[in-house]
Amino acid sequence: MNTVIITFLLFLFTFILIGVSSTLKSRKTKEDYLIASRDIHPWLGAISAAATNTSGYMFIGLIGFTYTFGISSIWVTVGWVMGDYFLWHLMYRRMRKETEKVRANTVSSFIGYSHTHGVDPVIRAAAGLITLVFLATYASAQLTAGGKALHVLFDWNYSTGSIIGASIVLIYCFSGGIRASIWTDAAQATVMIISMTVLLIISAVHVGSPISLIEKLAAIDPKLVTLFPERLQFGVPLYVLGWFAAGIGVAGEPDMQIRIMSISSPEHIKHGRRTYFGWYIPFSIASVLVGLYSRVLLPDVKTFDPELALPSLSMKMLPEVFIGLVLAGLFAATMSTADSQVLSSGAALTQDIFPRLGRTRRNTKIGTLIIVTFALSFAYLAKGKQNVFEIVTIAWSGLGASLGPLMILRSFGREIGRITALAMMASGVLMVLLWRYHFKLFGSLYEILPGLLSAFMIYLLSLLIKKIRAKREG
Repeated sequence: MNTVIITFLLFLFTFILIGVSSTLKSRKTKEDYLIASRDIHPWLGAISAAATNTSGYMFIGLIGFTYTFGISSIWVTVGWVMGDYFLWHLMYRRMRKETEKVRANTVSSFIGYSHTHGVDPVIRAAAGLITLVFLATYASAQLTAGGKALHVLFDWNYSTGSIIGASIVLIYCFSGGIRASIWTDAAQATVMIISMTVLLIISAVHVGSPISLIEKLAAIDPKLVTLFPERLQFGVPLYVLGWFAAGIGVAGEPDMQIRIMSISSPEHIKHGRRTYFGWYIPFSIASVLVGLYSRVLLPDVKTFDPELALPSLSMKMLPEVFIGLVLAGLFAATMSTADSQVLSSGAALTQDIFPRLGRTRRNTKIGTLIIVTFALSFAYLAKGKQNVFEIVTIAWSGLGASLGPLMILRSFGREIGRITALAMMASGVLMVLLWRYHFKLFGSLYEILPGLLSAFMIYLLSLLIKKIRAKREG
């Protein structure tokens, strides 16, 4: 066990060192803290975005989801990747160009910008508030994921891992802001892919070929090898389309978009896209496979939380030095997302909701401290009982459905009035919450799809009203 701790601490120290070293290139300005002065190399920005998108959601949430539902979980990844690619191909170059043109340092300020009136403070504050609520909650889920891992490996209290993760995130976020986050993401992504590959190879050696894996899953429960979940109220096509919409929802994730905004030139987006998917697709597939192998190698589902499958599998299958590597990879995943969300939430607080308080780099850092405190408190009170997959998917759909449509329209140069923008955000959030908690239809169709559709319908309705008014006035 000493080897596990030493390996784990060695990687954590390395991440801290890389984050702190980013100060060597920092320009000590608020813009550099928020958006790295828009000079990030495309491969670095893309790897950072991939690591942020992966997060504890895959290491803990997706693996646990796959452990429970089997092969049908692949559609989460297939749909998500397709929707994400759609945005990289059609939107991101335009978005990167437009955000620089209007000098937007946050997603909310870009959404609220008008070429005729400048930034609308009401739209910006509303978007900032949505960012703050959903993204800070999302960050707490990442800290919970880290706490769950340490609880399994060392039998520590759930809050211990959360405190360690929050402390490390705070250190390098204070040091270099988004630049430190991006630099450490690259190192963390390397550890993540290596650790996942090691665990996948060793699991495959024990279980056998893919055919053997399927046979053993079928022997446990035939439902684990069905391609689609049962009792889909809206059918298979809409189920898959719902997860495609999840990929489209990336447009509304401030922690992801700020990385695209920081890439050095709009012309480099194509290069960044290749790097992003070259890392993201193999890692996604590996996460699903590890979840399936876990179901075979840890068959007694009643003895532990499915979201603890990866650390439990590591304890069972790996030598101590590799356990430390996998644990570092898991922690890297949680931190690569938590730091991004903390910085974006802090920016929403100090730049969008209370812009007068965020005029200096120092005050912006205070906002970061406030968000870390909130996320840690929420994770501590949950005491490991948060379902990471559930928290991540509801936060993702809330942000994607409310901010995503506005980001897409603004990237294509569309001007959106205050009433329309507020109605779009409100309808997106409301539909997401109703779909999951009132209608309880999440299992048949991911709520981000009806959320996105409701927001776009508000926009189309506003265009129709304008057209009718123009005819009357004409």
